[in-house]
Amino acid sequence: MGKNSLKKKLYDKNFTKFGFDMNVFVSLVSAIMVMGFIIFTITRPEQSASSFGKINDSLNKNFNWLFVLTINLSFVFLIITGLSKFGKIRLGGFKARPEFSNFSWYAMLFSAGIGIGIFFYGVAEPIYHMNIPTELSTGSKFDNFKIMYMHWGAHAWAIYALVAIGLGYFAYNKNLPFSFRSLFYPLIKDKIFGIIGDIIDTIAVLSVLFGLATSLGLGAQQINSGLNYVFGIPMNSRVQIILIVAITFVATLSVVSGISKGIKLLSQANAIISGIFLGAILLIGSTGFIFSTYFSSFGLYIKEFFNVGLYVATDVESIKWQGAWTIFYWAWWISWTPFVGIFIARISKGRTIREIAIGTVVIPTIIITFVMTILGATGIRLNEIYNGVVAEAINNNMATSIFEMIKYLVDSPIIRNILSCVAIVAIALFFVTSSDSGSLVVDNLTSGGKEDSPKTQRVFWALMEGLIALSVLLLGGEAALKTIQSAVIITALPFSVLLIIMMFSLNKELGKSYKKYEYNRMIKLKKNMDKISHEDKYKI
Repeated sequence: MGKNSLKKKLYDKNFTKFGFDMNVFVSLVSAIMVMGFIIFTITRPEQSASSFGKINDSLNKNFNWLFVLTINLSFVFLIITGLSKFGKIRLGGFKARPEFSNFSWYAMLFSAGIGIGIFFYGVAEPIYHMNIPTELSTGSKFDNFKIMYMHWGAHAWAIYALVAIGLGYFAYNKNLPFSFRSLFYPLIKDKIFGIIGDIIDTIAVLSVLFGLATSLGLGAQQINSGLNYVFGIPMNSRVQIILIVAITFVATLSVVSGISKGIKLLSQANAIISGIFLGAILLIGSTGFIFSTYFSSFGLYIKEFFNVGLYVATDVESIKWQGAWTIFYWAWWISWTPFVGIFIARISKGRTIREIAIGTVVIPTIIITFVMTILGATGIRLNEIYNGVVAEAINNNMATSIFEMIKYLVDSPIIRNILSCVAIVAIALFFVTSSDSGSLVVDNLTSGGKEDSPKTQRVFWALMEGLIALSVLLLGGEAALKTIQSAVIITALPFSVLLIIMMFSLNKELGKSYKKYEYNRMIKLKKNMDKISHEDKYKI
């Protein structure tokens, strides 16, 4: 039976009533497991947080090497593939061309791939990394920025780009479902259309839903912290309910309108507003100090790239530090590959593998490290001038660190409030764009890989994300949020193994595709030569 008939058979199993088009197994099992998990976390928040915390500690102690291996293999594989002959292969075929402009593409890329991280950790992380394991220290005062660059730079983006290339290739070039199951076609062939494929997609859905629910919950708390810090709005559940409802409402409108309208426009607005805010901080703050810190830190980052990237802690204290930071980040990026990878693949049809590899690793690394240096270097300088006030604010509540920085950076109350408002809007937009792109990905996975499922279904999953965040945040509190965060990280362990296997299968398939690419290129060249006159051919 051919692929098209198997795809049709897969889609024929979907539930298609009441405006839905869902794979029954994936949707039902995902819903049951999510609801069961939420009930457990909100009825026994302390017990669930403790249990999952112990599992995380065990994974960090015994499998930290696997996360480090996966991240580094992904980076090396991606760069070699992008620069090799395979880099010429275009997602969607030889004649395909990009659907979105470079600005729109990068705006959506950053909105989905970075999210709130630059604002939440930008000020705080360099101060936290003043004390790092001696094995990672060179004695330089820029070691803290080097570590931050490692966490948010090339290693993180490589894992997303790898999955995006794999999904885009199998979906657009091999005519397979636009879903995580398709990555394993070279290994299990037509079994991806059966129960094994359903299980793979179910795991991916759970990872995306838990990750987004955690982000929405934490995001509401951070925005509430900002409103409280700037305007005195109280920190309570009522305000956070309003924030989550508002974010979910805007995200629902965006996801209904689709990628080319709502998601693209919000991402562009997000990029512009964030750019204005960061540009203002750069100009108002110690501009020379920021640039000096960036160039010195980036040089150290490149020099120490493999030293810090391949570091695996062995003693108790170093394991604890690495687990709280590096392994936490590596596991988080890996577990989020179904979300960000699928979304990047959706917006990258028509681009070559080389464009995606360079575009999602090299350029974002340069930009995001500079952006976080603007915030981090400004925070460091102010912390030195005002005797540790920024560090104290971070220890009290990390969510307020960026507003604490603005407070001491700007003397004028009017300008201070304007900057704070712009920061709050930028933070809110990051959450909206993460929520709507996440809803679109869940929509893909639960429909068996269809790119254009009904709007009713998009609304359903967008509302589900908001509902999960509300129930966990309000009924389970901080402990429940930490439990879900732990669950997301735990899913990274099987994904690590799958990603390593995927590299081998993708390399094998790209070899076949390159032969087809070369054939089409030669046919096109021959047709062009046939149009040239005999005299011109002689000159050539």
